[in-house]
Amino acid sequence: MIPIAKPYLDELEADSVRRVVFSGWITQGPEVAAFESEFAGYVGAPHACAVSSCTTALHLALLAAGVGPGHEVITVSHSFIASANSIRYCGATPVFVDVESDTFNIDPDLVEAAISPLTRAILCVHQMGMPCDLNRIAQIAEKHSIPLIEDAACAIGSEILWKGQWEHIGRPHGDAACFSFHPRKIISTGEGGMITTKHQDWDTRFRLLRQHGMSVPDTVRHTGNNVIFESYMELGFNYRMTDLQAAIGREQLKRLPDIVIHRRVMATMYRVFLGDIPNLGLPAEPEWARSNWQSYCVGLPDHCDQRQVMQSLLDQGIASKRGIMCTHRSPAYGVEPWNCSGHGEARSCAPPTCKHLVESERAEDRSLMLPLFTGLSDADQDRVVAAVEDACSRP
Repeated sequence: MIPIAKPYLDELEADSVRRVVFSGWITQGPEVAAFESEFAGYVGAPHACAVSSCTTALHLALLAAGVGPGHEVITVSHSFIASANSIRYCGATPVFVDVESDTFNIDPDLVEAAISPLTRAILCVHQMGMPCDLNRIAQIAEKHSIPLIEDAACAIGSEILWKGQWEHIGRPHGDAACFSFHPRKIISTGEGGMITTKHQDWDTRFRLLRQHGMSVPDTVRHTGNNVIFESYMELGFNYRMTDLQAAIGREQLKRLPDIVIHRRVMATMYRVFLGDIPNLGLPAEPEWARSNWQSYCVGLPDHCDQRQVMQSLLDQGIASKRGIMCTHRSPAYGVEPWNCSGHGEARSCAPPTCKHLVESERAEDRSLMLPLFTGLSDADQDRVVAAVEDACSRP
């Protein structure tokens, strides 16, 4: 069976966990601090704060931006549900704008029209590792003095051409960028996340809120020469990363440059060999972007049924995944509030369809993710290409 994704771990990660187990400190501690420093250095960010997931990272970033009940946050429906959920955790309402047909990323042409007096933040998503048009979106955010949060869950290792230089996603180019280390991502700690920011006060707030609002971290209390009583400054959360996870993350981060190079080669091979299949839509990488190719997503020809193609692949021992979900179509958001914006109009629509989110719905219904992971052999890629060609040739 060829899986859709597979984490790349070996004895190095196992040894790192063993080291932590015998250190006597396995919760948030020195390994987390080291991972934060090394991650910040890799992406070129002034600050990096490790947390328990990208979802919790998004929640803290939105709170730091001042998002609360009665506010709106502009984002996309075409994303994992965590993007919208993090907005709802703050009591705010997601305002969905449509995506571009070629990159499946937020359409910059629609962002400004979605801004209202209630808009408190823009939450853009680097979908499947493909950078969105940060240059344009950041200009809009700056023009209207609106914080810009990057959902970079899939984008570690991706780059963007910024003011004439290639820079890693996470530098950050907005106010904060949030990453995931879930096993579906190209480096993994099992679960876990990271927030990078250019704001010292935001980073301080992340660190306070991730640990129940505790005034003095336990690392300080347990290593001090004097008795220290902590206090709890405000309502916080248990959003900590463990040293076990961080130790794995440090080893994964060392592998990241080679992993990205390998994935870019595999994406090139897919483009070459899938290009012969009539009317199969291949993902587009803008000239100002370098994707880490966290996923390779193709658009199906009009005559192909998505489920039938997936079943055909599965019958040949090949896993696939349907296009990225549209949050507005989920049962949860048949209850939760949301708005959509199209050409200056904002209104709520009833799922499963919305006339302002046509490209988002088409991307979910007409696209397919193919296997791509470190360890995928040339022979396996050949099998995938042949299976896709066979499935798409059927009437």
